[in-house]
This record gives sequence, C-alpha cells and structure tokens, in this order.
Amino acid sequence: MRNLDDIEVIEKIDRARMRDVLAGFSQQCQQAYQLGKDFSLPRDPGDIKNIVFCGMGGSAIGAEIVSCYLRDEVNVALSINRDYVLPHFVDKESLVILVSYSGNTEETISAYKQAEKNQSKIIVLSSGGELADLAKKAGYPYLAIPGGFPPRGALAFLSLPLLALFSQMHLIGNKQGQLQETISLLERLQRECLGVDVQGEANPAKRLAGRIFSNFCVIYAASERLGGVVTRWRGQLAENSKTLASSHVFPEMNHNEIVGWRHPREILSGFTIVVLRDREDHPQVKKRIEICKEIWQKEKVAVEEIWSQGDGLLARIFSLIYVGDFTSFYLAILNGEDPAPVKRIDYLKQRLKEWK
Repeated sequence: MRNLDDIEVIEKIDRARMRDVLAGFSQQCQQAYQLGKDFSLPRDPGDIKNIVFCGMGGSAIGAEIVSCYLRDEVNVALSINRDYVLPHFVDKESLVILVSYSGNTEETISAYKQAEKNQSKIIVLSSGGELADLAKKAGYPYLAIPGGFPPRGALAFLSLPLLALFSQMHLIGNKQGQLQETISLLERLQRECLGVDVQGEANPAKRLAGRIFSNFCVIYAASERLGGVVTRWRGQLAENSKTLASSHVFPEMNHNEIVGWRHPREILSGFTIVVLRDREDHPQVKKRIEICKEIWQKEKVAVEEIWSQGDGLLARIFSLIYVGDFTSFYLAILNGEDPAPVKRIDYLKQRLKEWK
C-alpha cells in the first residue's frame, strides 16, 4: 500500500493537482457566497409554488445539499430533477433553477427548454456554455460562476450562491453567520486534520482511506438532512477514487437493505461501512444504528463512524463533505489513480455525439 505521507508519491499520481482544489475549499466558499450576494435578481419572481433544481452529477449535488440543508426552513416544496424531462407539476408558478457547471449538459438543456415552454420562472447557474447563451438571449437571470474546475471540484460555486439568492428572495434568513463559521471550520480542518501535511493516524481521511482500500464501501447517512452528503461521498469515491460504492439513509435502510447484509457471505468481510453521524440524529435512529452495528459485527463487517463538527447545521454538513472529499482523494492515491480525469464520462459523451 502506498505511503500517503510521501508527498512525492502524491505529486506523481495527482498530476492535475486536485489537492490544491481541496486545500482551497474554504476560500471558494467565501467567493461563492459573495457571488450570490452581489447578484441582483432583475425582477421579483412573485409567488412561487415550488422550486425545482435541474442538474446532473457534480452540478446537481450542490442543489441536493442545499435542499437537505433547508428542508426544515423553506415553506415551499424543493425537489431535484436529474432527467431530460420535468415533472408534470412544473408550471408557471414553479421556480426552475438550472445548474450546469459547463453549461452544456444535455439533460439540463432539455429541461430548460421544457421550463421555458411551461412559462416557469427560470434562473440559470453555470460557467458559460449553451445554457448561459440561452438564458442571456431570453433575458432570464443568469449567475455566472468561475470556470476551470472539475464540476465536482466546484461544489462551493454550485451550492452557496443559492443560499444568498434565496435570502434575497426572502425565502430564508441571512446565512452570513453560518457561512463564516463554516469557512473557519474548513480552514482548521484542512490545516490540522485533513491536509496532505497531516500525517498518519492524525489524519482521519488518510486513516479511513486505508480502511476502505481494497474493500467495497457502503455509506449510510443517519438522516435525510445528510442525504446530499451521502450522495456526495458516493460520487467522490466513484470519480476521484475510481471505485464503486453504495449509499442509503436511516431509517429507510432498516426497512429493506438491512436484510441484505447476509449474502454473499464469502465477500461480506471485504466490505467497509461508513456511517455519517450528526449530534441532532433522531433518538430512535441512534438506537437503530446501535442495533445495526450489532448485526454487522456478527457478520464481521468493519464499521466506521464519522461525526459532523461545528455548531450550525451548515458547518456540520460541510465538515462531513470535506472529510469525504479528502478520503476519496487519498483513496485515489492508494489506487494509483489521478483523481481529476473522468475518462469514462468523456468516452460516453463522445459516443453520444457519434450517435447523433
């Protein structure tokens, strides 16, 4: 197994310097929220019946995290649409927020055209591309975000401007205080716990990557409010580490998936379970997790628990995201994979173009 404390090993594998993207996350968060604050909506969107986010992959995850974060605060229904077509309920009283980092995601462009046909209220968030051109031509609000990142590395820009926009629209309160706590926490975690200079067992992400290495990882969130986080973990392990993983949430997994932890028995010992925890986990879920740990122990399955840090919910959510991002980075190094390239996505897109 490669030495994660050897910077020469990291530099040799991480040729596109994903480590710099991770190290700069706190600054990206500051910049991203300011973009949303500085953006003036050209008109009052009026009454909104529901909000539908449209996006795919790394562009959708920011919206999912925002939706989970605001689920107990926003008084309108929030949903994520990862498809070419919009749900039938989307109409002129719906706010459709289209998020595509490149601006060229074909599913999101398709959803945009349908939202326009439905006379929905539209906001576009991208770094350019066809989606930006369409929005500017039609006069819809377009929030431009910086280019140059892999979409999954632009999480701050794909999530935090939305909080500032929602505050402008009086859908939520001002999040400046929670944002500043989040930025300070991310800075400290990078410096003291997660960064490449933090060695050995003192670095929880390196330690966890070592536990997952050569195993199949299953990630569980202890509540729906962490649903976006658990999706992020699974996606980062796939794209950064080039490794398969699965994910689910409590208490739903107790009503189906827990039964599956029995077969195929010959490979269960090669699984690692990661449970994402928060201090506000429901009391009944806490009991459920302890019972599940008993079941997993009987099957000799390794279990790791990662607890959120911070006071406010935003900081706690982003602390878990940050541990997952760094874990996927270090696992990529152990796998001998450059975290940045996603060659199979590139191949798939090229084949789709050839098919037209």
